[in-house]
Amino acid sequence: MSRVVLVHGIAQQFKGAQTLLGDWYPALCDGIGLAGGPPVSPAQVAMAFYGDMFRPAGHRGLGIPELDAGDVEEGFERELLLLWSEAVADAEDGTGRPRATARMRASDTVQRALNVLSRSAFFAGLSERLMIYSVRQVRRYFTEPELRARIQDRLVREVTDRTEVIVAHSLGSVVAYETLCRHPEWPDLTLVTLGSPLGIPRLVFDRLLPRPDAGSARWPAPVRRWTNIADRGDAVALVKELSPLFGSRVQDLAVHNGAKAHDVRPYLTARATGQAVTDGMKRSSSERAEGARRAPVAPPGVRGDAGDAGEAVDPGPARSTYG
Repeated sequence: MSRVVLVHGIAQQFKGAQTLLGDWYPALCDGIGLAGGPPVSPAQVAMAFYGDMFRPAGHRGLGIPELDAGDVEEGFERELLLLWSEAVADAEDGTGRPRATARMRASDTVQRALNVLSRSAFFAGLSERLMIYSVRQVRRYFTEPELRARIQDRLVREVTDRTEVIVAHSLGSVVAYETLCRHPEWPDLTLVTLGSPLGIPRLVFDRLLPRPDAGSARWPAPVRRWTNIADRGDAVALVKELSPLFGSRVQDLAVHNGAKAHDVRPYLTARATGQAVTDGMKRSSSERAEGARRAPVAPPGVRGDAGDAGEAVDPGPARSTYG
């Protein structure tokens, strides 16, 4: 059973759980190794994969449909693109100059934002249509309740009574937070969020379920420890510190990921991430061991209600899956 469950972010629609684990697992092990943590076998790590839910239905076109600035929807999609472009520009030019966009046509403003993003190191290698399609995935998660529930159910399928740590990146941190709030019956878990957009006002934070109250979000009941890690140049993690919004129990840490500030791999290889995962596994393991020591032990030959006296019973592997 998986001790660590990983949750990916946007733009993974053409991959799969094993494909992503091929990148994530070695990076996770490197971070744990830097922190002096114990080895984690592949069998102890699972990926809650939902990217296929955003894969376009079969059509004559190749891959993602052709999209340009004119296809960006007013409201959520446009505002998120503009926020990203301003964050990228600030991070890369360091000028903090105001951007005169108010008098530009909406389509021109979006095109300018796309141009900034496409030229940035942050979004290097992403086509314009892929950036638009990625923003659309975030918008669809928040505006399509059935899709939202199906995505969260993918995480539910992977969390078992053996799970100790959930590591969530980007939109995956939103999925993890909302799913944890839905399942207060889960055992104590450690949550590690990487490059999280959870704190973005209006577009993300104020759309969370359960709804925040007076600027404060509900603490996810199963979470014993929450470490939030962000690169200061990560445009997706616009709000770097989550403790003012989610409570002082959140430990906010800063890392440096190089040019690709939002890439999950340098997040995972960071010592801070490895330490958070290691601490989560140590705490869960020690608590389980303490619980086992305190559990009453039946005298030899006494079986209780599970079987006849003197009968040896093999409990078999733990297979309980929550949800």
